[in-house]
Formats: sequence, structure tokens, C-alpha cells
Amino acid sequence: MDDLQNIRSSVIKLCERFPNEYWRELDRNSGYPDEFVQVLTDQGFLSVMIPEEYGGAGMGVEVAGVILEEISRSGGHPGAFHAQMYTMGTLLRHGSQEQKKQYLPEIAKGNLRLQAFGVTEPAAGSDTTSIRTFARREGDDYIVNGQKVWISRAEHSDLLLLLARTRAQSEVKSRTDGLSVFLVDLRQVKDNGLTIKPIETMMNHHTTELFFDDMKIPASSLVGEEHNGFRHILDGMNAERILIAFECIGDCRFFVETSSNYASNREVFGRPIGKNQGVQFPIARAYANMRAAELMTHKAAELFDNGEACGAEANMAKLLASEASWQAGDVCVQTHGGYGFAREYDIERKLRETRLYQVAPISTNLILSYISEHVLGMPRSY
Repeated sequence: MDDLQNIRSSVIKLCERFPNEYWRELDRNSGYPDEFVQVLTDQGFLSVMIPEEYGGAGMGVEVAGVILEEISRSGGHPGAFHAQMYTMGTLLRHGSQEQKKQYLPEIAKGNLRLQAFGVTEPAAGSDTTSIRTFARREGDDYIVNGQKVWISRAEHSDLLLLLARTRAQSEVKSRTDGLSVFLVDLRQVKDNGLTIKPIETMMNHHTTELFFDDMKIPASSLVGEEHNGFRHILDGMNAERILIAFECIGDCRFFVETSSNYASNREVFGRPIGKNQGVQFPIARAYANMRAAELMTHKAAELFDNGEACGAEANMAKLLASEASWQAGDVCVQTHGGYGFAREYDIERKLRETRLYQVAPISTNLILSYISEHVLGMPRSY
């Protein structure tokens, strides 16, 4: 616990150099936080999950989550760079020694960015086993054709962790068969088989569409076993859900602290509005919901770091934290009244950012379906 607190303190100190004005300006201009990412890298925060032998800190998803949480709490937006942490779940557990030796030291040094996770497709959405992007083996290469959507940070990354089909859907033995994971060097394929098209969204998330047109990648790009990629990618997905939960807890803290401070100091009718239980109670409930989500999130992180099954806990952590952060954001707007809509207060920006996480990386309804089937034993609903 002392280590976690020391890390929190270090991140808080770092974030003081990048106040809300910094993030507000990036949001206004759809900018990427290059300066912030560089400082995070230089201080070793983005390489915490990389083993020490490759130049990282060799820590787990809980430490990575605490870092993202404190960035969110400070008013920052970790969605601009969090993939470098959660993609490690797949790369560290299933990547070859050659891949780790080639890429991890350079990522740890900041010479390479692994910021893109290529899974979602227009026709498949959350039905990952129905993706169509196909990687066909030809000698020492794979030839990739297809399309991805909602792939964030592809324009700001050197590497892409890509999920593609390597066996026709008509030939698979099970829904999860026939998919493979590849570590793609974007520097070699941009405008050479890969076209990246930005998508404008309600939040500054740097997301894109990817179009693969006979994109050639070396066979050495394959991560883990061919056709077994769905199982490999689950380690990245569980890590992603846990880390997103930490971010939402950070958003909760931002909203609750902002609300309680404003309510304690804003006077109407000659008294602080925080004296009114109608103002107090929603803020207190938002805090209680946050603490409950926090417990589940740390439990999921503990299981993940111990190499234990954590699918249910990762999903529940993301569900509880994303709903808690949205509720806390709504309370924050209500507490501030008209000022809650003013950009200079940063509440509307943070509310837009945290709203995403009830949709991505997995929707609330799909999490409920997962719990219903895999935890409660009810019939599959889809």
C-alpha cells in the first residue's frame, strides 16, 4: 500500500504541471497531449507493466490503474494513451521472446508507442467472433484485407495490436476459433496497404477507421498461436476493462471533489448551498457509489495480477465504475447549475469523456448479458 501511495503522490505532482487549462485547450482543438505523454514516458509511468529485464518497472495492472485514476482525478484524460498499458496483457503473456526483446525496450524508452488496439469492425461491433478482416498466409508474410472502426490513437502510435481472421468462418470448429493476433509496425504500412481515416466525435478521443488493402506484414508479426487469438486477446480486454474502471473512479473523484468544494463555498440566499440536504445527499451518494466500485476494481486487478480468472470481476468493475462516474458527473452539473455547462469549469468536458465508458470498450448491456450467462447460469440471450 505504501508503494501505491508513493506512486499516487508522484502522479499528483506530475499532473500539477498540466492543469485543466492544458486539457481544455487540447479538447477545443482536438489536439494530442504529446508533451504530457512524453513526461509520463520519461518518468517511467507508461512502462510500469513492462518487465524490468526490458527496461520497465515490472508492476501490475493495479499500479497502472492507480496512475490512470490520478490523471483522471486531476482533470486529465488518460484515454489519449492508456492503450500502452492494457495491450501489455496480451503481449506479455502471449508474445514471443523475439517480439519482447525487439519491442519492449524501445517502448520502455519512449522510442516506440504501442497505443492502438485493432478489434472492432463496422459489421461486427461487440460481436468480436464475427469480424471479417482476414489475414492470409503467403510464404513468410500475411496479406491483410478488411476494415476496423473506432480504433483510437492509430495516428499517434507506432505499433498496432491487431485481431484478424486467419480461418474462414465457415471452417471454424467454434465461435472463437480461427482468429489471430498480430503486432503490426504502423510505420511500415501507413499508406502502404493501410489507410487511416479520423472520426470526429463528441469527445477528444483521437479515434479512426482503418482500411486494409493487401497490407503485407511479416509472419513474425503473429502473437501467440495462429487461430487462437481470441483467447489471447482476452488478457488485453480484461486489462482494458479494469483500467477503464480505474479511470472512471478518477472521474468520480474529480466530480465529487468539485461538487463538494463548490457546494461548500457557493452562497445563495445568504448561506452555502451545501447546507441543504437536497444538495448534500446526491454528492454523498455519488461518493458511496464510487467507493463500492473502487473495491470491485481493486479486486479485479488483484485477480488479474495473480494470473487468476477475472472475467466476471473485470466486467463488473467496469460496469459499476462507469455508471458511478456518469452519475457523479450528473450530480456535479446539477450542483453547479448553469456554471456546470461552462467550458471554463471543465465539468462538461469530463462528463463527455466519462460517458463513453458505458458504451466502450464493452456496452453496459453486454456486461449484464455476460453476468447473466456466465455467473448466474441463465440461458444465453444473444
